[in-house]
Amino acid sequence: MKRTSRDIRTANRYEVLRQIIAASPTSRQELAAATGLSLATVATLVGELLHLGMITEVGFEDSAGGRPRGLVAVHAAGGTLIGVDIAETYVRVELFDLALNVLARAHEEMRPGESRPEQVVGHVAAAVGSVVAQAGAEGARVLGVGVSVPGQVDRTTGVCEYAPNWDWHDVPLLDLLAEHIAYPLYLDNPLRACAVAELWFGAARGSGDAVVVNLGTGVGAGLVLGGGLHRGVSNSAGEWGHTTLVLDGRPCHCGDHGCVETYVGAPGIMLNLREVEPGSPLLHDGDQTATIDALARAVAADDPVAVETVRRTARCLGAGIADLVNLLNPQVVVLSSWVAAALGEPLLLAVREAVARHALRRPLTGTRIVLSPIPTDPVCLGAATFALEGALQSAGPRGTVKGRTAPAS
Repeated sequence: MKRTSRDIRTANRYEVLRQIIAASPTSRQELAAATGLSLATVATLVGELLHLGMITEVGFEDSAGGRPRGLVAVHAAGGTLIGVDIAETYVRVELFDLALNVLARAHEEMRPGESRPEQVVGHVAAAVGSVVAQAGAEGARVLGVGVSVPGQVDRTTGVCEYAPNWDWHDVPLLDLLAEHIAYPLYLDNPLRACAVAELWFGAARGSGDAVVVNLGTGVGAGLVLGGGLHRGVSNSAGEWGHTTLVLDGRPCHCGDHGCVETYVGAPGIMLNLREVEPGSPLLHDGDQTATIDALARAVAADDPVAVETVRRTARCLGAGIADLVNLLNPQVVVLSSWVAAALGEPLLLAVREAVARHALRRPLTGTRIVLSPIPTDPVCLGAATFALEGALQSAGPRGTVKGRTAPAS
């Protein structure tokens, strides 16, 4: 799709604000160097962000032989953003200030069978109401709510087109949420959210090319290519979890067999455990979170069944990641989301060994494989940046906010 001048302006605003958030306080000259934009363009964009109340002037610094340079910083209290992480087993919501510091959190468990759209919407509405109440933000300037939902989404229409683990087809999720939430809403999926979070604040910061592997109930890969988020022509890039790992292998919710997800997603790990020891006390039927948590504790205690389960999982995960390394030659591969966080270093070390067996030596030499260092929920953090991007797009040239629109990039 051809980018309009407004799209380019929004993208430039977003990049300038991103740099200010990352390096407050900073000068216009430093922003021009960091973004590659002209000093005149940066000065105009800084003026717009000042008018919007998103940044503030904070004094001057001496320059070598010249006049002092004015410094700007993010105005953390200039508004709030809400990030929503809808997963198959929970809804997590976090409210952020404009510096993307967490001000409030809420968590709603979703029991098996609670996956109808109206049930999910109810959990989201309750959690959003909770964080707003906690932060006392009823009268605050909530700029928007970024919503991450598993599966393939249309950001322009706010429709979840396909979520295989729930058998959702063409669910008008943002319209349903808008009946309960009065703030502007912006939709995407966890692959993009995790990738943006790592690019802004995590292991991909400063990297031109990175892969963020999202390990939860579902599996996918957020892609950072050429320094920016790669979405693909239909916002569907990164469905690596539905690439074939084993011909005629385990059945997948997508209708195929042998997908990566069926071996390294939480239900797949439960199957791996069942194959190692069918009656293992670590298995909690129907409860992915309890099983993964029990497995993590058992690995830490050097339980042989748990160690073998993680080894088998890592072999499959490593083979799949090696394909990504060979194909994309990234600087860093980040293991993210709740399964990676729970299994931690034992999984990481086993994955590194497996990748080394399968990846070509030259591309692997330039690639680091790490756990996500982000201390908060990376999906909520990334979703909040979608709300920030949407707010920047919906604001006119001098800061007038125009109604709900889709994000630009």
